[in-house]
Amino acid sequence: MKILLFIHSLHYGGAERVAMNLSSEWVAQGLDVSVVTLTSTASDFYELHDSVERITLDLAGATGGFAGAIFANVRRMLALRRVLKKVKPDVVMGIETRPSILAILAGLGLPCKVVATEHIHPPMLFEGKFWETLRRWTYPFADKVVALTQKSKVWLQDNCNCKSVSVIPNSISLPIPVVEPIVPPQKVVSAKRRVLLAAGRMAPQKGFDILIDSFSRIASDFPAWDLLILGDGDDRRALETQVAAAKLGDRVLLPGQVGNMPDWYERADLYVMSSRFEGFPMTIVEAMASGCAVVSFDCDTGPRDMITHGHDGLLVGAVGDPQALADALSTLMKDDGKRALMGSNAQTVIDRFSVARVFSLWRDVFTQTGLKPSRTIDRASLRVTE
Repeated sequence: MKILLFIHSLHYGGAERVAMNLSSEWVAQGLDVSVVTLTSTASDFYELHDSVERITLDLAGATGGFAGAIFANVRRMLALRRVLKKVKPDVVMGIETRPSILAILAGLGLPCKVVATEHIHPPMLFEGKFWETLRRWTYPFADKVVALTQKSKVWLQDNCNCKSVSVIPNSISLPIPVVEPIVPPQKVVSAKRRVLLAAGRMAPQKGFDILIDSFSRIASDFPAWDLLILGDGDDRRALETQVAAAKLGDRVLLPGQVGNMPDWYERADLYVMSSRFEGFPMTIVEAMASGCAVVSFDCDTGPRDMITHGHDGLLVGAVGDPQALADALSTLMKDDGKRALMGSNAQTVIDRFSVARVFSLWRDVFTQTGLKPSRTIDRASLRVTE
């Protein structure tokens, strides 16, 4: 079977990591996989498997006004349609809302099946009136829509009149992939310090401003602990200003993007997620698989699908409340035994979100759309085999 994934870019981010993991696993299963991006390879953070065909449209970038946006996206859709006619995939999969919409439009009248995917709980991230309207108009034409959680599935059915929605969580690939840049933890924080770890794109969604506020409220109670936030983004300068204002420059560290996440999970004493909203945050799964207890806001959606409150981590119901988050962090930061027990319990996510289980769900999706997942393409002869 031939699969084409369409995504905006391979920048640093959760959906981009999912695209990398999906494509790598499918080529390992003997399928023929292409990944198409609007951006060029120059901005890539993630590297694809050598057997994955990479196609770039070089049509990313800002557009001028409403008319300019319409024109730019028509160009993108037509460029993708030309790729579909050339590559002739059995299925094209849009990764996130806007690529999914363009994939549906590009695939109209072509023999390929089209799968749209959502990686954020839709009502939590307003895409703008233009894209929200297009989603309602186009998603009913998708052969399948895939959501990360049951709550997102219900929303899509109720608001987009989707004819077929499946729930497939992200899988945990072990060992966790390592890419550049490699930043050894020992170069950032002393081995004598305790580490409260967070990671993600520095954007309002991730709530790192709330996290810094929370840590500032308890930092004096836990003088042996430092907060490390991995990642980068538009909010970096504002977060640095917040850290300086709190006089925590030596306790709150922002090392930037790192590609060796397994080293950082191993170094962490506790993992925290302060997001205002999510889809299915893979850093929680990866941290838990690495034996870290996790404290997270019980935001929409994802954390409650991973964390069993009081067993392998703590869920904070008052989403966005810095004091509530600080109180939950204190509960585990002061209790080594409870933190270690929860970290041990957390490793059951390896089975719950295993590659075998998750990709069996993808196989079901392909079968439901009339495809034969066992069919592969012999690249050398371009001969279809069963």
